[in-house]
Amino acid sequence: MRAGMFGGMDLDDYRRASLDQWERSAEGWGARREQLQRLAAPVSTWMIEAIAPQPGGVVLELAAGPADTGLLAAERVRPGGRLICSDFAEPMLEVARARAAELGLDNVEFRALNAESLDLEAASVASVLCRWGYMLMADPAAALRETRRVLVPGGSVALAAWDDASSNPWVDVIASEIRQRLDAPAPDPSAPSMFAFAPPGRLQGLLDDAGFTDVDILPLDFEMRYHSAEDWWAMQLDLGRPLGDLIASRSAQEREEIRAAVLDLGRDFARDDGTLVFPARTLVASASA
Repeated sequence: MRAGMFGGMDLDDYRRASLDQWERSAEGWGARREQLQRLAAPVSTWMIEAIAPQPGGVVLELAAGPADTGLLAAERVRPGGRLICSDFAEPMLEVARARAAELGLDNVEFRALNAESLDLEAASVASVLCRWGYMLMADPAAALRETRRVLVPGGSVALAAWDDASSNPWVDVIASEIRQRLDAPAPDPSAPSMFAFAPPGRLQGLLDDAGFTDVDILPLDFEMRYHSAEDWWAMQLDLGRPLGDLIASRSAQEREEIRAAVLDLGRDFARDDGTLVFPARTLVASASA
């Protein structure tokens, strides 16, 4: 594979497409923020406990999105500490700003940052958080090296990255059905994706190569719970702009056929009250600089 390429796509082209995706997804993430926070609470809690933020410390959150994880840290570093809440999509930072204002947090600095080339001084932060971000970056190895560079000696990073697709039917059921119906190719395993860090040894190798020590990686099982099958389907469209674009590109009849097929598959996860409950598994990791 030529440097700067994966699956035939130039990395800069991927970065531009990714930025466009997240800028256009921000509205959906803002609308679904409370629900997403509840779903992901076990993951955010693990990450905060892993870095153990202390009053007076500086915490950096990368690919923050609505900043559910980082804002938990902002509360713990008071007095005297601050959170640098960063995302490369400015509309996502607007969602995070609104949430911080709701919580009355005045120790948060919002910055549009590229995690692969951080505009921060070396050894300037005590901890870094990144929930489901690194595996979507064009060059996660560069992002992790930058993470280590900005951490103080002995500082810590905590991250989450999804385990394999089969452990996450809440998304795999939809993706598999759509690929089959549209005769779409399977994802390029070398490309950034939700499951890019799932192969055994991939995440360990990246952290080792970036110079981290005391690496601890483990699977974390939790549940993805939706109010109904319709809520499950709508949330995937709200949060995933590529999926929404793909569905919108089909005819009205085909869109309805896909929706009906997906909702039917969701019945396997339905409870008596109509809610859908899916198993989910993410990898969580902590390491020291």
